Amino acid sequence: MQRRTLLAGAATLGLAAPALAQAPVEIQFWHGLAQPLGGLLEQRVTAFNASQPRFKVVPTYRGSYPETMVAAIAAFRANSAPHIVQMFEVGTGTMMAAGRAIKPVHELLAETGVQIDFNDYLPGVRGYYSLADGRMMSMPFNSSTAIVWYNKDAFRRAGLDPDRFPTTYQALAEVLAKLKAGGSDVPMSTAWPTWAHVENFSAIHDIPLATKGNGFGGLDTEMRINNPVMLRHMQNLVDWQKAGLFRYGGRTNVGEPAFPKGECAILTTSSGFRARVQREAQFSWGVAMLPYYEGTPRAPLNSIIGGASFWAMTKGPAAGGGRTPDEYRGVAEFFRYISQPEVDAQWHMDTGYVPVRRASYAIARDRGFYRENPGADVPIEQLLRGGGQLTENSRGIRLGGFVEIRTIMEEEMERAFQGQQTAEQVLVNSTTRANQVLRNFERANRG
Repeated sequence: MQRRTLLAGAATLGLAAPALAQAPVEIQFWHGLAQPLGGLLEQRVTAFNASQPRFKVVPTYRGSYPETMVAAIAAFRANSAPHIVQMFEVGTGTMMAAGRAIKPVHELLAETGVQIDFNDYLPGVRGYYSLADGRMMSMPFNSSTAIVWYNKDAFRRAGLDPDRFPTTYQALAEVLAKLKAGGSDVPMSTAWPTWAHVENFSAIHDIPLATKGNGFGGLDTEMRINNPVMLRHMQNLVDWQKAGLFRYGGRTNVGEPAFPKGECAILTTSSGFRARVQREAQFSWGVAMLPYYEGTPRAPLNSIIGGASFWAMTKGPAAGGGRTPDEYRGVAEFFRYISQPEVDAQWHMDTGYVPVRRASYAIARDRGFYRENPGADVPIEQLLRGGGQLTENSRGIRLGGFVEIRTIMEEEMERAFQGQQTAEQVLVNSTTRANQVLRNFERANRG
């Protein structure tokens, strides 16, 4: 009664009644980054929430990238999909074919009036997540590429120059033998085995992973990994494993801890590994570009990106989209926030992921970051290797069902490392099984 009297009195005096504070619009965001990267990502979310009062992004870690992908698909079918999901790059083809499950970024920005300058994005990043006509389908964020991490102390013990990593695989073979003789139990290992040693290997050597420009040209594509250059490398990996010069580290990123623990002298994995190495390694370390086979025509070209992008999702099939204009506006504003060069540059400097914008790269350079952190620009230089002119083989990968195809290649590689089949059989079996996945995906998504 008293509150009603006061409001009435205010109206009598011609004063507006005080507006009740409106709760911010919540935007659910599922991501696949474990610590410490997950914490750094959530710091960006906190900063966005603090920058304005209208929207509140709520981040949730949903497990590894494959686990996050499965969870998002299941949530969409249950009409409870998050507004934003972080999807790794090999899920791009699958997401583009997801139809009404996604809200393409170019549609999101057009409907909300939010503007983002994608012309400033690195070509290899922009091209990976866009249609052939340049319209963006997802929001690039944590892009990386596979590089070499090596233990400089182990190099010194083996009598090797710690400031010079071999540029070719021919020279690397000699280095591995010296590391073994110098006391390294595991001269070389890898994480993300197919990304580093099949996908990026193919791009750097300008050989096709698949037809139709690695899937960019259509769904009716076929695998092409069974070729002489790929066979040469697979045979070397199998031989090095048998000789104790290489140790298969497992699927996805499970092999990464071996490097900061000092268990392996050389590791091929993501440039986004920098934050963990800086935090955990108790030895002197360096980074280098992935090697190539000298004498291969057109090699070395650029590597391709990894990491992930952010996809805007609809709520579910029974919800008819299920998003309000305010919710979509919140998603778009968050995308605009993370696209700012200052935000992107700081993310790059904190994590080791590459800056996705030229302006971000300039900020890091002008602040002396690369002078103070030697090697931090190696992944950027590798992405621009070959003059930055992308070919059909080095643009990237857009194969439907590629998550499953990666698993197939890993299974076949594991059989060879265990002595159960030859390197040639790895490529033959991988091609046959992967082509079946591609045909299934084509039938399910044709038209």
